[in-house]
Amino acid sequence: MKLSFYGAARGVTGSCYLVESAGKRILIDCGLYQGGRELSEENVAPFGFDAAAIDFVLLTHAHLDHCGRLPLLAKRGFHGEIITTAASRELAKVVMLDSAHLQEEDARWQARKLMRKNKGREIPQPLYTQLDVLNCLDYFGRTAHYNQPVVIAKGITATFLDAGHILGSASIHLQIDDDGEKRSIVFSGDIGNAKRPILRDPTPPPISDVVVMETTYGDRLHKPLEPSIEELYQAIEDSFRRGGNVIIPTFALERTQEVLFHLREGVDTGRLPRSTQVFLDSPMAISATEIFRRHPECFDSETDELLARGQEPFGLPGLHFTRETAESMALNRITGGVIILAGSGMATGGRVRHHLKHNLWRENSSVIFVGFAAQGTPARRIIDGAQTVRLFGEEIPVRAHIYTINGFSAHADRDELLAWHSHTRATRTFLVHGEEAVMQKFAAQLKNTQVEMPAPGQIYDM
Repeated sequence: MKLSFYGAARGVTGSCYLVESAGKRILIDCGLYQGGRELSEENVAPFGFDAAAIDFVLLTHAHLDHCGRLPLLAKRGFHGEIITTAASRELAKVVMLDSAHLQEEDARWQARKLMRKNKGREIPQPLYTQLDVLNCLDYFGRTAHYNQPVVIAKGITATFLDAGHILGSASIHLQIDDDGEKRSIVFSGDIGNAKRPILRDPTPPPISDVVVMETTYGDRLHKPLEPSIEELYQAIEDSFRRGGNVIIPTFALERTQEVLFHLREGVDTGRLPRSTQVFLDSPMAISATEIFRRHPECFDSETDELLARGQEPFGLPGLHFTRETAESMALNRITGGVIILAGSGMATGGRVRHHLKHNLWRENSSVIFVGFAAQGTPARRIIDGAQTVRLFGEEIPVRAHIYTINGFSAHADRDELLAWHSHTRATRTFLVHGEEAVMQKFAAQLKNTQVEMPAPGQIYDM
């Protein structure tokens, strides 16, 4: 068996791992590199393997850094089968179409800029188009159900386990019998933060020979959830008292729904005024919220009880969905008193960049970050105290009140990761999906296992 690492190796994006055994080539995820422009060198470069030679893709979940290069994989010759959960299939379609749309827009903008400057350089092309996404969807085959083994091919079985990260997310346990040589390997995907609302807690993994696991927050503990919710309410109150807006850059999947859940709870309990006006300004987040409603099989008992009482988990009286561009632009004429949730969470694209442009310089407004921000992203620069941030070619002064609330993380923290790993009893552990310094600190906490921190493109003969 060979195990190769073609993404999220000593980094936090672009998850992509290749297992070669029993005559088959199985890809675990094929994610987009994020943190800068989507047409970055890493995304445009060759995969490091022959796309046409891949037999199966097992998709852990629908975040862009896990599914975002699937259309490119198909474009470059893949014609195998993609297997994932029902919710991930729906969400991945929305995420990939949104990614293609943004790339097409960006390519058009770059082309216009080159034409204005009369430069004869080659006109940039999107990494893939919406048509490429639709073609890719043809390769989604069997649907995986939690805890039910799927026979991938002769001698290879995959079991999807609830990872509790986003709707439909999974860890994947591979059991391989290659001419009598039996091995088991579990891929963590992204492990969820336990005891949060909406989704169930992560399912502990089975005993395995090898584990490939994420380490996003492997060096720290999260704040407790309750103080984080109170901090959110207080930040909103303070901003409204100053007469400003509240801008919340959010990831469309899970984080948006969780924030809406707590805003609804705040209104229901009287912690926030019933007149609070909330604008969800993200077509993808709106679609994702509708998909959430279609998959109650993923909900935890608390959310089940809400539904049984006829309550809408994400609905609050002052919630407005803004799908159209004109509606989004109109929000920039509002100078105070509203909450705007818009993507992307790291402010690398999407409509939130327009709202930051119109609100970052306002001393009475607030920007609340409720998720991870990778190095080099506009969100990270703002969090780290930058005096200005460049948006649409302009240096925008940062005068708004900046809040960073870490208790909403959809990722497990250090102790949760250690507890998850302990169930595997793995003799060999590969650490991925984390910044290198974080992985080194986490590695020092692991006992009774050989720890590897693979470099991009590194191949291991197992």
